Amino acid sequence: MWVNIFFLVLLQLMVVSADDHKHDEPSDHDKHLHHGKDEPHPSHEGGEDLSHKLSPHNADFAFSLYKNLAADPKSKGKNIFFSPLSISMALSMLALGAKGDTHSQIFSSLGYSNLTSDQVNEGFEHLLHMLGHSQEAMQLEAGSALAIREGFKPLDKFLKDTQHFYQGEAFTVNYSKPDVTVQEVNNYIAKKTKDKITDMVKTLDQDTVMLLINYIYFRGKWEKPFRVENTRKADFHVDKDTVVRVDMMNKRGYYDSFYDRDNDTWVIMLPYKGKTSMMIVLPKEGNMEEMEKHICKDHLQKWHSKMYRSEVDLFMPKFSISSSNCLTETLKEMGIVSAFSDTADFSGISEETKLKASKVLHQAVLKVDEKGTEAAATTKIEVWPLSSLWPPSFEINRPFLVFIVEDNTKSILFMGKINNPIL
Repeated sequence: MWVNIFFLVLLQLMVVSADDHKHDEPSDHDKHLHHGKDEPHPSHEGGEDLSHKLSPHNADFAFSLYKNLAADPKSKGKNIFFSPLSISMALSMLALGAKGDTHSQIFSSLGYSNLTSDQVNEGFEHLLHMLGHSQEAMQLEAGSALAIREGFKPLDKFLKDTQHFYQGEAFTVNYSKPDVTVQEVNNYIAKKTKDKITDMVKTLDQDTVMLLINYIYFRGKWEKPFRVENTRKADFHVDKDTVVRVDMMNKRGYYDSFYDRDNDTWVIMLPYKGKTSMMIVLPKEGNMEEMEKHICKDHLQKWHSKMYRSEVDLFMPKFSISSSNCLTETLKEMGIVSAFSDTADFSGISEETKLKASKVLHQAVLKVDEKGTEAAATTKIEVWPLSSLWPPSFEINRPFLVFIVEDNTKSILFMGKINNPIL
């Protein structure tokens, strides 16, 4: 089974005072920056430890962001899905050019107050390096880009640091022709997301000088694929008054799972081939809101340590969801205020032009089904002993939380809530 996940963060910077802007011709260095994954990777002693050091802070940020999104009245009854790692990475890249309160607010909200800028940047450098070494069984790509207005020249150090630490590439666009620029940026995004996100940018403010883009693409195969012929129509209980019919996949197999009596919650781990897994968290009916209020990284650590392997008759809905939101107000509520105000200090990006961030957009697409590859080498036939005892049933027939975690970097790549699989 292939799972395709596409996530993109787009952060827009604009001029605070357009009169201060100088229209110089961009240098050749400004026009094209690209850091290839095949280039020699610089060695930093303890780099892997640095990437792991980021993980608990990134996890805290992930749950803080989730709780803010879940508490938004506009999210009630809707699916929530995002990549906390991608958002942390985009904001850390923005922090490269931030100073003073602007920088400290970004770092504080990300949970990096006790880390130096070098530790954060080198941590992401090695994290991206580790994620980039995808195995044959899975595909995981992450990267960044800067879409820079013609005539605007960011500081060379900012461009080089973006390239070095965040695998960023830069290209120039003509913001005086907004329709052309919108199409050009959308074409770039479509290419990086395999044509799954094609029209993220609708309009651009005329004072925009740069777009910061961060993307993650993941494609993985179930270690234990579902059989298409076992999929049946079944009820999914969205809430006490709403039932929808879904395509329910079924697989009998051995899985790591755990029942947390403290929270009346079932947890099961569905591994992909490689070093990535999907964790499903299924609270007791009616307990989702209570779980959302208290869940944190400690729960994930506890569940990981308590899981045990047993035979399970798993029922899981197929689903395909899309999530698109503006995170600007959410990030302000989380403490990143200065960056979006006229007092913003992005003098690490430009000393001549006063800048502020205007928008942070994110879009994600998640598709889960039972399809698999036809490669004979990946085919696995399981022979089961005859038994009069049928394994316990794990039926995902009500709203659940989903996490996609990567073992090597100890990172939460994606997370969210599936409230209704057919929305």
